[in-house]
Amino acid sequence: MVSNLIWLFLRLGATSFGGPAAHIAMMEEEFVHRRQWLTREKFLHLLGLTQLIPGPNSTEMAMHIGYTRAGWKGFFLAGLCFILPAYFLVLGVAVLYQRYASLPDLQSFLLGAKSVVISVIALALWRFLKSSFEVEKAPDFFASSFWKKKQNILLTFIFLAALYMKSKDVSEIVILLNCGLISLFISRSPSFHTRELGSLFWVFLKIGSLLFGSGYVLLSFLKTELIEKRSWITETQLLDGILVGQFTPGPVFTTATFLGYLTDGFAGSLVATVGIFLPAFVFVALTIPFYSKLESSFTVRMILNGVVVGSLGLLTYTLIVLGRDVFTSGLLSGLALIAFLALIKTKTPSSVLILLGGSLSYFFSKI
Repeated sequence: MVSNLIWLFLRLGATSFGGPAAHIAMMEEEFVHRRQWLTREKFLHLLGLTQLIPGPNSTEMAMHIGYTRAGWKGFFLAGLCFILPAYFLVLGVAVLYQRYASLPDLQSFLLGAKSVVISVIALALWRFLKSSFEVEKAPDFFASSFWKKKQNILLTFIFLAALYMKSKDVSEIVILLNCGLISLFISRSPSFHTRELGSLFWVFLKIGSLLFGSGYVLLSFLKTELIEKRSWITETQLLDGILVGQFTPGPVFTTATFLGYLTDGFAGSLVATVGIFLPAFVFVALTIPFYSKLESSFTVRMILNGVVVGSLGLLTYTLIVLGRDVFTSGLLSGLALIAFLALIKTKTPSSVLILLGGSLSYFFSKI
């Protein structure tokens, strides 16, 4: 069981292009749909918990899945195995970057991979929405038909509100907290310089402990801490680091690996990576006992239901943004459609389809 867990998360960490939304969708496809290790309801509840704590959501989901499958051993192994492939890939890119001061042109590959990622996210989103709008068991004093209608209207409102607020650049954590509270309220009423490693660790530990939200929020944190406060790197290096985190598979937070290497070599890459991911292990470990309360607390389930549906609104917004680059091209649109059909009709792993889509796009761009 444990060896299977290690292999699966190493594979996901090495092939999960597309950022947190894609990672979550691939985990749903692998562990809910294909292997049936978790029910979709439990997967969504765990996703909701990760949305309420700082850190990389997809890595935190890996820890939750590992714990569900193999206890605390699975918790640590799943988290580490999801991070390690990305760490070594980003470290390799950082070494080449420091030597040649440029990044490879992988735009055509990334667009092809993105077209398949959109299909993976779209299918997962559809499954999530179906599960989320299934009726939560009502208290005895509610008539079931009234409760069903009331809950579905409420969840639809929360979903659309989250989507609207995200389009207006409202902070993700503000959106999710409001969604949870609304659900509860209505349900209750009717340059390369060596730095001191300790300072480097502290900077990335602080970022990992405080960061909610997307890669754009990460960019803001890193700009403040590494450029404005300390002048450790240039803005060009920071933007290149964010790009490396985006185009390599696995957690986007491995941007820290790249920037840590630029500031203090191999030791810096390790210290920065440990610093930014360590809080996620702590926060997830603290929330695991909280999940058991879901079975006995109607209040907790109502809050979490709102958070889950709000997060699906954010996922929908991500899908729309990703689609802007893909659906302007006939080739990429075709890849997305074929991938969607393959996901429905075959048992081909999404990671294989993503790599295939990126390779085909890169091949046709060279013809």
